[in-house]
Amino acid sequence: MRLDKFICKSTSLSKPQALAAIHDGEVCVNGEIAQNEAMQVHENNLVTLNGSRLKARPFRYLLMHKPADTICSNIDERYPSVFNYVAVENVSELHIVGRLDADTTGLVLMTDDGRWSYNITVPSKQCEKCYRVGLSRPIAENVAALFKRGVQLQGEDTLTRPARLEVINPQEVLLTITEGKFHQVKRMFSAVGNRVVSLHREKIGAIQLDVPQGQWRYLTDDEVASFGDAQ
Repeated sequence: MRLDKFICKSTSLSKPQALAAIHDGEVCVNGEIAQNEAMQVHENNLVTLNGSRLKARPFRYLLMHKPADTICSNIDERYPSVFNYVAVENVSELHIVGRLDADTTGLVLMTDDGRWSYNITVPSKQCEKCYRVGLSRPIAENVAALFKRGVQLQGEDTLTRPARLEVINPQEVLLTITEGKFHQVKRMFSAVGNRVVSLHREKIGAIQLDVPQGQWRYLTDDEVASFGDAQ
């Protein structure tokens, strides 16, 4: 974790205040003055501010059911931020693990643990994300085989990673992918001559969406641990 972030997570200081403390020589790491805010510190490092040892607050892990017409951003823009629905202290320290478009609903994970979110978002970990997809026209019979092999998205040099398609009815399917390219689900169906009219994320890894729209809860210890070595 960056030194400035560690100080913010260990105190009530804002980021500008933490930076000022670092630059003024008030922060020591393992007994030596540290004035580089980008310095990486870990749990076993001794970090002090004006002689007092700092200890970071425990990481937090949340699940939320994202409504439509909200954005996965820490600030309001054209649409309101999903963080308006989350009543916790220091909410600005949280980030979204795998964003959804404004018109997409469903499962969103939030945390302040960057190493944990890496296991979910990096494609090499092959963490599965399952989407319920509504289509403008009936799905063609060969699409499941095409998605299993990988399809070429416009503007991409490589095929998509193998994906799993389950047909619920001719115009509703479940799609499971292990990567998260920009607008990937919509672009995959566009690549096979169809169009997404509704999109809802139901599952990430072993975690199933289980709260009403606009509601959230903390993850259980087992749910958090399930992404330790996401495969």
